[in-house]
Amino acid sequence: MTVFEWGVMARSLRVAPEYINKVKSALQRNGYPSLKKFSEDIEPSLSTVKNFFGGKPIDYENFLVICEKLGLDWQDIADKQPENQPSQPQPTNGEASPFITGAPITQPRYFFGREKELKRLFNLLKRHPLQNAAIIGKKRSGKTSLLHYLKNITTTPPEQLRADQKSDWLLHPKSYNWVFVDLQDARMQSREGLLKYILESLNIKVPTPCDLDYFMNVVSENLSSPTVILLDEIGVGLQRCPELDDTFWDSLRSLVTNHTRGNLAFILSSPESPMDLAHHTGHSSPFFNIFGYTAFLGALTEAEARELIGSSPIPFPDKDIEWILTQSEYQPLLLQILCRERLFTLEEGENDDSWREEGLQQIKSFTHLLDS
Repeated sequence: MTVFEWGVMARSLRVAPEYINKVKSALQRNGYPSLKKFSEDIEPSLSTVKNFFGGKPIDYENFLVICEKLGLDWQDIADKQPENQPSQPQPTNGEASPFITGAPITQPRYFFGREKELKRLFNLLKRHPLQNAAIIGKKRSGKTSLLHYLKNITTTPPEQLRADQKSDWLLHPKSYNWVFVDLQDARMQSREGLLKYILESLNIKVPTPCDLDYFMNVVSENLSSPTVILLDEIGVGLQRCPELDDTFWDSLRSLVTNHTRGNLAFILSSPESPMDLAHHTGHSSPFFNIFGYTAFLGALTEAEARELIGSSPIPFPDKDIEWILTQSEYQPLLLQILCRERLFTLEEGENDDSWREEGLQQIKSFTHLLDS
């Protein structure tokens, strides 16, 4: 089970037992003499903080907030097999909740907006030669979800999509190979591990050992259909992975520009432009100047935001819709959080406005998305 699969399945996360001492050390390293002092500096309550350091399950959003404050990578320390959570009340139409806030959206029917970016990206991929692109946005702006959507939307059966949801972006979608690379995954952070993964994803025989020369030769000889490699969190690869050096990136540039007959493209996600990112991490490979189109992820359009809100299985009152739009400023994560809070109260039969205070509390950690 991948990090994203268990992240999507669980509504809560806990620290894996083998990392309890690591998180306690991080508390001291950050200058906090006690859990009480730490809890006074963040939004989650003291009881939530105690549960976190005790290895007990807490809400995934609080888990991410605490990890960020301590300078920890949540995917490194989270238990990969979290406890089973009680099933949530099902909406009246029997479908799962459309509002996903703690993990990337992997099912296309729950992804909304980005129509302009999707048109441009698929236009780069539907003709030869395939062209490269970068997706730039702030943390939690939806970069990973967009990568998953690109990979999945054209081959998802119509019955698993929303009515009128566009999926015919490519003329022959089944001829495309898609390789999603999460560079936060430790297995992707060595040269051999990454090359093996790509070959396995392309159903190309993997030798042992698998070196860069073999990879270049076998991909050059065997890549005969359109292939898109999605590089998520490439900044992690540049900052933490010494084996992914300029020689490695130079080879990938040569592969995509000279040896695959226009059948290969890279799409990466990053909080800044590829050239700036390379400069800030000490890389000079020309690989980072092949990205001719950049999709900048900001707020959704008003129409897209209203479509997301309208996907609630229980319709929201008009006054709540307008309040959500105003408070979220059409940012997708904030929309998801506020809609989730309203849906929870409607499912419980609560019709007062107390959910608004809770919603504002929940989005407080992500208000950086509202900054210009």
